[in-house]
Amino acid sequence: MSFDVLYEPLVAATLREDLGRAGDITSNAIIDADLRSNARIVARQAGVIAGLDVATLAFRLLDPTLEIELNEHNGAMISAETTIARIVGSTRSILAGERTALNFLGHLSGIASMTRAFVDAVAGTATAIVCTRKTTPGLRALEKAAVRAGGGQNHRFGLDDAVLIKDNHLAAAGSLTTAVERVRASVGHLVRIEVEIDTLTQLDEALDLGVDLLLLDNMDTSMLRVAVARTAGRARLEASGSVRLANVRAIAETGVDLISVGALTHSSPNLDVSLEIEHK
Repeated sequence: MSFDVLYEPLVAATLREDLGRAGDITSNAIIDADLRSNARIVARQAGVIAGLDVATLAFRLLDPTLEIELNEHNGAMISAETTIARIVGSTRSILAGERTALNFLGHLSGIASMTRAFVDAVAGTATAIVCTRKTTPGLRALEKAAVRAGGGQNHRFGLDDAVLIKDNHLAAAGSLTTAVERVRASVGHLVRIEVEIDTLTQLDEALDLGVDLLLLDNMDTSMLRVAVARTAGRARLEASGSVRLANVRAIAETGVDLISVGALTHSSPNLDVSLEIEHK
């Protein structure tokens, strides 16, 4: 399935949200219908690009005759004032698609840029940075793609593609062992099982049950080191909770395999990008 088919409904909906019932009444009043322009999309700050596909799709859905030339690619590290893309065609069409395209591009590039900062912070360790399900409703796949563009990895996409037994599951089941046993009786043998734990006693119980991954919730670095030593490679370990750029390196150096960072998708600031019509 092509990218356009996957995301066309989402992009079309955002265009309808912006154009409303009457379209761009400002541009339509000021600009002749047959006027053509050259425009460029410019990054106002350094960062990592993501979201070019949906940004360009916004223009193409509005006007298939627009000519779009990409100067950069998703995952590219760019400097301030870089021209990311050029667009040639109807001035009205370019301006009608501007905000929708830039909203996607700025938001997703912001995620990619923050991800790269976290990945760079743990460089040289064996730890991977992963995202979470704390995503903008309707944009999860795009935001997770932006994490990958920034050099991070994806955790599960939804509730249906991996098992993660969390504290509320344990409370409902009555015990960690009961929860794991019920999962094993329900899901196929190819589905890996991860359990969220916050004590070393739970860690020992989960290891005895042979789970695949352990999510170490809000453990300090001293406890993380003990958890890594006790696990001794029997399961993959994911550190989670209160992760910031200031402490992510110290967490990685405990020896955990993964560090999940919700802020990548719920708190990344937009990368500043703009569109400029070039004067003749």
